[in-house]
Amino acid sequence: MRNEFALERYRYILQQIHAVNENAYRFLAIYQTLATTLIGAALALFVGYRKWEVEPAVARGGVVGLLTLTTVVAAFTVALILVGALAWMDYRNEECDVTDEIVGQGFRERPRPGNLLRWYETYMLLFILVSIVIMWTLAGLFLLPSMQ
Repeated sequence: MRNEFALERYRYILQQIHAVNENAYRFLAIYQTLATTLIGAALALFVGYRKWEVEPAVARGGVVGLLTLTTVVAAFTVALILVGALAWMDYRNEECDVTDEIVGQGFRERPRPGNLLRWYETYMLLFILVSIVIMWTLAGLFLLPSMQ
């Protein structure tokens, strides 16, 4: 009975690890979709504000607002990915506990934060952070100053 329970718990843990991994990709896809839409709206505002007879100050405020909203979406996505990574580490440690008890000590190695460069979440977070920095830099250098 004990082994059956441990096996079911092990299956559940593996299922949760898989779900956490899939969620990271979902969060990145949501960020990419929302960021593309919001930045597209900011560029449309930049291109069309004269034609639409929008005051330059209002148009600049709109662009800054859209960039800020994109940054908020990015921050939320980063938080979700970080929480997912922490949950993954917790499930992996629990997996190791189960295998240590049922199979034997050291059957599975515990996750090491030192392997950060091998985790795809690291590169997702870098992508998000770099895209936000580039977005604000380009807007500050090119878009906002030319909206006179």
